[in-house]
Amino acid sequence: MIRKAKIRDVLPVKRLIEPFARQRVILPVSLNMLYRSLRDFWVMESSGEIVACCALKIFWEDLGEIRTLVVKKEDQGKGLGSSMVSACIEEARDIELREVFALTYVPEFFEKLGFKEVEKSSLPHKIWEDCINCPYFPECREIAMTLHL
Repeated sequence: MIRKAKIRDVLPVKRLIEPFARQRVILPVSLNMLYRSLRDFWVMESSGEIVACCALKIFWEDLGEIRTLVVKKEDQGKGLGSSMVSACIEEARDIELREVFALTYVPEFFEKLGFKEVEKSSLPHKIWEDCINCPYFPECREIAMTLHL
């Protein structure tokens, strides 16, 4: 079941994200950031356990970011990631965003969902607010992908 995240989900989401952050396939996320951005998050719950998460962060009147997409290792390859991104895209459409982007290490996943690769420099400067505090800045390997809604 996919649903909006609740306070009780913060620690399970943090535990879900941590192994992927250690492997450097997703950026690390602090508890502080999770609590502050809780309303951005969608989670997938199965048998009482959080097995996937994804967030939609709004950047401006027409632009949002799909971020922090994680699917538990054992549940990968079942379409859960696509379902999570679809929930965020549906929400983006509902609130009338015109475009979403993702910064990813796995561009082929987003290409299958209709995203197109773009130069990071084509994205608004506002997104660099997160980048400047990233532990991998300025040697970022993430690829920018966009989807027009």
